[in-house]
Amino acid sequence: MPFKLNVLDQSPIPAGSTAGDALRNSLELARLADRLGYYRYWLAEHHGTPGLACNSPEVMIGPVATATSRIRVGSGGIMLPHYSPLKVFESFKMLSGLYPGRIDLGLGRAPGTSSRVAHMLQRDRRQPPPDDFRDQLDELLGYIKDGEPAPYLLGSSPQSAVWAADLGMPYVFADFINPAGEPYAAFYREHFRPSSRQPEPRVAVCAWAVCAETREEAVRLSASARMMMLLLFRGRLIAVPPVEEALACLGHEDAPMETLPVDRRVIAGEPSAVRGALETLAQDYGADEVFVVNILYDHAARLRSYELLAGAFA
Repeated sequence: MPFKLNVLDQSPIPAGSTAGDALRNSLELARLADRLGYYRYWLAEHHGTPGLACNSPEVMIGPVATATSRIRVGSGGIMLPHYSPLKVFESFKMLSGLYPGRIDLGLGRAPGTSSRVAHMLQRDRRQPPPDDFRDQLDELLGYIKDGEPAPYLLGSSPQSAVWAADLGMPYVFADFINPAGEPYAAFYREHFRPSSRQPEPRVAVCAWAVCAETREEAVRLSASARMMMLLLFRGRLIAVPPVEEALACLGHEDAPMETLPVDRRVIAGEPSAVRGALETLAQDYGADEVFVVNILYDHAARLRSYELLAGAFA
């Protein structure tokens, strides 16, 4: 394979299910990914939403690592502005001690929630939190020694590329949030400064991809996430809707379903087509690794999507 294939799991909550159901689904997906040969399994951090269950990746990493035997497990990512760098380091040092050589620490600056909930996450609410992410990052990296959690910088903007290059960190770009990151990845490689942890630039790209036996079925399954994201952009948070409800909702929009939401890349198709799209995406980014993320209403269909994709890459 030209790149390593990974999973980013947002622990989606289908309508009518509970957060506990969604987290147990994550454990089942992780076991499948481990058997199928995926290289990494990362857990996202979100707050205050009825549609996504994982509020604390560090809480889920231990159970996922216990349920698997080979795959690397990590955060995609820890939203550092909410936390003390020392506390984050100590949590991941513990995980690395329990699962040596398997723990990744993906770090991000985004709030992972609305501004209101982000404010509620702050201990001192008397004033806005300082914009000191780079200082936090420097402090956290200063604690980490060789053999402890492997740090990565996540991003979807030009600034993340600057910091990743300057600090000599592996860079993970969220194409599923901003499908125009190729220039940022190129900047990162061009300006990369080697570090003791990372002597050469290393890029990963995270793509939204749904795989099914036919293109029509994959596009159909993607309707749930399209509706969920479309309403999110309009300020309405929902659990993952059933496909038929989503199709009906999207049918009222003044645009073809496959173009929604606007300015987001959604890869949906049969296995060989999805493989081709991911290979092209990796080439465009110069990526060494590709993370695949998706949200489906039917958990069995979600398992099948990752199974078909693994088969396409043999």
